[in-house]
Amino acid sequence: MFYLILVILLVILVVGPSYWVKHIMEKYSQPDDRYACTGAELARTLLDRANLQQVRIETTELGDHYDPLEKVVRLTSDKFNGRSLTAITVAAHEVGHAVQDRDDYLPLKMRTRLVQLAAPAEKMGASILMLAPLVVALVRVPLAGALFLAGGLLTLGTSTLVHLLTLPMEMNASFVRALPLLEQGNYLKQGDAPHARRLLKAAAWTYVSASLMTLLNIARWWAIIRR
Repeated sequence: MFYLILVILLVILVVGPSYWVKHIMEKYSQPDDRYACTGAELARTLLDRANLQQVRIETTELGDHYDPLEKVVRLTSDKFNGRSLTAITVAAHEVGHAVQDRDDYLPLKMRTRLVQLAAPAEKMGASILMLAPLVVALVRVPLAGALFLAGGLLTLGTSTLVHLLTLPMEMNASFVRALPLLEQGNYLKQGDAPHARRLLKAAAWTYVSASLMTLLNIARWWAIIRR
């Protein structure tokens, strides 16, 4: 019973934030014509006001984000073409990252570097985990397998570390950069400010929920190795 309760709590801890973020985003996606401008149009306006005319705006299927290397705000099609409160608020959040980049915000620079290191580390981690049983079978030294397993788990966990360490950066993009842009320009309709704050918090927590889901991936590999 103790382990069952522990598993249930773990699932709630991991899935809960992801479900909450998705719920908030979907809740304010309707009505989808609440605003006159699309997310992309508002992003362009905010970027120009911040003297960031060189930053481009593109659609993406990889999730809303700002690319500090390419200097591009990327929005999924529902945000790019959408006119909902979710669309314009998420667009403002990503512009907030562009403003951080303009201001040489140190946490953003650190995260950019960590992300560059995390991608190859994750691939290496997956390879190590796949090779671990073979190494144990060939050399018949449990320690070798343990080392491979530890290395694999550590490298797979790099993305988790990146996401958890960058929550303050995300909150800064939402509430220090994006929210003032929305309020100063009076872009929000009357009564939408409290809801926009919830959306900005959800946008900031997107990476945290993603990092928690990564823990499930690590647990899956652990279960495979133990078989």
